Amino acid sequence: MPATAVSSHRVSRQGSVAALRFGRLAAMGAVAVLILVAGVWASWRTAPYVMLTKGRERGTIEVTRCADDTCTGRYTPISQGSSGRDRAVIEKTVAVRKGQTYTVVVKPGGDEVVRSGPAGILYAWVPFGGALLLASVVVAGGLGRTRAGWVLAGSGIALLTAAFVTI
Repeated sequence: MPATAVSSHRVSRQGSVAALRFGRLAAMGAVAVLILVAGVWASWRTAPYVMLTKGRERGTIEVTRCADDTCTGRYTPISQGSSGRDRAVIEKTVAVRKGQTYTVVVKPGGDEVVRSGPAGILYAWVPFGGALLLASVVVAGGLGRTRAGWVLAGSGIALLTAAFVTI
């Protein structure tokens, strides 16, 4: 084989290897970003009510009855402009028990409430903590960025542990 044919074969092979490497990095990067965006999206379902409480109805709920997915109880207002309710609904989780009283924020337009305070904020961001853990595997394995993967995993573990401890 002539020398020019060998060198052109090497150049085309290096080009295809670079293109495949770029495609893998782009695909894995897109998957990691998609996982993180989905985590934020899932967390944002309750996070704005808990984090941005100015102008919202705040109070306490004393849980008196629990069904399969929800618990109900009497809502007692704390903030000005909030009115008491005989029945308020809170999502049933491992952190909500019958007979306990929790500080809550009322979701606009109904009788549904979400936990407030540090426990409520951390609990609202639990889906994002899970997304951080999942994205860490993609970043470390798929992108080959081990340190960044460890940082994401550590952040996810810290968030989930803090939520578990405060609840």
